[in-house]
Amino acid sequence: MTDRIALVTGGGTGIGLMIAHGFAANGAKVYIGGRRKHVLENSAQDFEGVGQLVPIVMDVTDKTSILAARDTIASADGFLDVLVNNAGQTGPMSFWMADDSEPQNRNAEAFGAGLFAEDQGGWASVFAANACSTFFVTTAFLGLLANGAARHGAYSASVINITSMCASSKIAQAHLAYNAAKAAATHITRMLSTKLARRKIPVRVNALAPGVFESDMTHFALEKGLESIAQLLGMHAMPAGRIGSEAEMAGIALWTVGSAAGGYLNGQEILIDGGHATLNPSRL
Repeated sequence: MTDRIALVTGGGTGIGLMIAHGFAANGAKVYIGGRRKHVLENSAQDFEGVGQLVPIVMDVTDKTSILAARDTIASADGFLDVLVNNAGQTGPMSFWMADDSEPQNRNAEAFGAGLFAEDQGGWASVFAANACSTFFVTTAFLGLLANGAARHGAYSASVINITSMCASSKIAQAHLAYNAAKAAATHITRMLSTKLARRKIPVRVNALAPGVFESDMTHFALEKGLESIAQLLGMHAMPAGRIGSEAEMAGIALWTVGSAAGGYLNGQEILIDGGHATLNPSRL
């Protein structure tokens, strides 16, 4: 990825940083975006490799912040080859759903009331961070991505939306709002890829749907252990019996955007879940 410019939102920690490391280790200049400047700066300083990590403060739920980041990259580079929409957050949780002894599960009235008690503002926030941001960040950077495609060939520029295995799960996993928001991001991926292709805008849009990887979001689950968290959420534990590695996350991202082998992929979602969907009800 020498001579390529990438932006990874939520790039200071977790899956975003894994992908940023993979890109930079292969020669790219990678902007890592996020709201916490000190986290971004620490991650950038710790990186050692042939490419570079460049902190850029941005809030993917705020249009003014998105445009400011876009203008910074436009001024410094004039183009963008890869955009990874990784920033996200969890939402309202209802752990009682997986425990039949909880009073909210005693009848339809109680079940409905239990779900209705979820925070409406929390639903709005999780959709803003996990779904709406993929739309607004992608559209803001579309011109720069087209400029990137002009440098390296049609459809060399690429967007990856980081969704989740939860987007395809029919089990709520105690977080209906999060699952619904990630499913929305999956469909936004498909619609954007179609809209761009029909307008002959040479930018590919795909999604990666991770299972359990180490991140701020999964920290509580990893402390409990995979078997315990699967039981808590009413699921079968994944066949792999372990979390995904940085090499696995970075590798599939590199294949999608940085190699000739992935250049024919457009409008797709790749599930990287350790076999979770093979044991748990899924739309796939």
